[in-house]
Amino acid sequence: MECINQSNDLLFENKKGYSYQCELTNTIVVNFDGIITSYKIRDFLIFQRMVNSVNVLDMLYNLSDEGDFKLIEATKRNFSKELTICEIVQLRDLLNGTKFTLVLNSMVLEVLSDTVVY
Repeated sequence: MECINQSNDLLFENKKGYSYQCELTNTIVVNFDGIITSYKIRDFLIFQRMVNSVNVLDMLYNLSDEGDFKLIEATKRNFSKELTICEIVQLRDLLNGTKFTLVLNSMVLEVLSDTVVY
């Protein structure tokens, strides 16, 4: 479900997709290669760790046809697709960039909330 809300905050974008935070549903919406999925923050972090755990080097050195693709499935079956090595790297970039932006935003909010105004 794509969040239709004017206060969506774009978190990260690359050539294969983008992600944003939906304030209305309190979810992270990821559009990767035309597949739109939304995640609660906990599910997003689980999915991000799972994609990062794919051993791309093993796939590169695997000369069989099965080594060219990897089935990536998300929690609660929001996302299920066989991806090539390049697509896995691009999805990893999108998810890691999104996580970085979320962490950066929370750090900035923490610093700003700790600032005392005189």
